[in-house]
Amino acid sequence: MSYFSFELDPALAADPVFDLHKRGKMEINATVPLASRDHLSLAYTPGVARVCEAIADDEALADDYTWTANTVAVVTDGSAVLGLGNIGPKAAMPVMEGKAILFKQFGGVDSIPICLGTQDVEGIIAAVKAIAPSFGGINLEDISAPRCFEIERRLDAELDIPVFHDDQHGTAVVTLAALRNAAKLLGRRFADLRIVISGAGAAGVAITQTLIAAGVEGANVIVCDSRGIIHTERGDLTSVKAELAATTNLSGRTGGIAEALIGADVLIGVSGGAIAESAIAGMAPGGIIFALANPTPEVAPEVAHKYAAIVATGRSDFPNQINNVLAFPGIFRGTLDVRASTITARMKVAAAEAIADVVSDDLRPDAIVPSPLDPRVAPAVAAAVAAAAEADGVARRSAPEPASSQTRPAVTS
Repeated sequence: MSYFSFELDPALAADPVFDLHKRGKMEINATVPLASRDHLSLAYTPGVARVCEAIADDEALADDYTWTANTVAVVTDGSAVLGLGNIGPKAAMPVMEGKAILFKQFGGVDSIPICLGTQDVEGIIAAVKAIAPSFGGINLEDISAPRCFEIERRLDAELDIPVFHDDQHGTAVVTLAALRNAAKLLGRRFADLRIVISGAGAAGVAITQTLIAAGVEGANVIVCDSRGIIHTERGDLTSVKAELAATTNLSGRTGGIAEALIGADVLIGVSGGAIAESAIAGMAPGGIIFALANPTPEVAPEVAHKYAAIVATGRSDFPNQINNVLAFPGIFRGTLDVRASTITARMKVAAAEAIADVVSDDLRPDAIVPSPLDPRVAPAVAAAVAAAAEADGVARRSAPEPASSQTRPAVTS
């Protein structure tokens, strides 16, 4: 079939997935009536000119008189999409659309998917900075490591709106929430957990940093990449991994994942590489395994349950799904509500604590995090994040009433 053909392959036409995605999953709707000449004169010319002139005199008015204060750009270069890899910007669009409708459904946040036709670091930074005046926040998505670290760091420093790479921090926030509840359920002291993180990409780095910010002793954390345990004597470390080596594994353990797991209480897998059962057997009994790779976890759940008291995955067809949708809608709802200039470590930890608290009264080994569909999650996260932003001095207004997270009613003429 030609790429330019307008006829859908019969096999795809019979697939309900393709039926759902036909013509995309989102659209733009007006929030004001346009049924008369008076409506037009207010919404467009000549009325709109008065608003433009006011904003030209005081740019801060744009937050109140345009959509920017409630709108996020979901930006990707298509280089690390789900478990599909570097599939490019056009093929990434269905995922970005999906992200945008999750923002709206769960956080009442409007968002626009932006799929960039460059994978050059400088090109991406320049493009995002150029479009930033149209948005109240930037959600970076599916950009491969290590480029994602520099892109986020530079944009966060150079823009006055929050920049958040969800593959890093969304995963880290939900992982922290799940681990807090797992430790509580097992009667373990959170700070003393001996943790192994398999994977030193975007998620692995952020999880490590977030756990340490939340109180885990860095000395008790070991991070492994494809070449084994990260430690200060390795000569092949990137700058990001060198920072990990300086703050973790202070005993200087060496070797591979099997050596790392000896005596470990917790395994967090974010690498996609299979971990042998013999390595899992070296963990301390009654521990915790989060095997988060999709679609194939690093450790099959039936194997993990043989050695761990609590098991989580990234999949929706097993209990305890570590799903970023628990985090990012509420995080952006909270930052937008107080017009935060950035997202701090304290705001991320507050988000995790709010997620954990939603199910704290009904903890079970198969329910350490809420369902992604639980309506309590996003408002709780938003309130916690807004309060943390105010405490950190990055909020530029007070948080509104909780009802701000609701979507607007439909427009009628």
